Amino acid sequence: MTAARRRDEILQALAGASGPVSAAALAARLGVSRQVVVGDVALLRAAGSPIVATPRGYVLGGGQEGGGVRCTVACRHGLDGLLDELYTVADCGCGVLDVTVEHPVYGQLSGQLQVFSRYDADVFWDALQKNGAQPLCSLTGDIHLHTLVCPDEARKARVLAALEEKGYLMGLEK
Repeated sequence: MTAARRRDEILQALAGASGPVSAAALAARLGVSRQVVVGDVALLRAAGSPIVATPRGYVLGGGQEGGGVRCTVACRHGLDGLLDELYTVADCGCGVLDVTVEHPVYGQLSGQLQVFSRYDADVFWDALQKNGAQPLCSLTGDIHLHTLVCPDEARKARVLAALEEKGYLMGLEK
């Protein structure tokens, strides 16, 4: 199989998937190494394919985010609040697309989360634990931004109220 054909196969696999597809799964399907798939995905992204890397694998076009109402929230909590924050958003029927921090040297750093359920939150949490990794917010005194997506304004209001009640939202000083 040619490299061009392999990249077409990757795009087709992602387009037909109902969720994230890992590089290892794509490699097994195509009979190549995981590193070859990672390189192919990098080339596809450079050519403009909307492939997003999430903690659970690649998705085409940003995954489940779909339409809905988007908003950016500023949050602050320690590691002990991370999983509860994600659960709170999912329990309100909304999703967390990403996390962004403002680093003093690198500027804005973002990571794709694509958390739409408690299961997604657990997978993310387990990946942090398994890899001994720290969340991005640990770089900035626990201050971070999330892009949330909600099906409608009512659920957006509900998730903002729930996050505010738990003390996770940073508000403007009065």
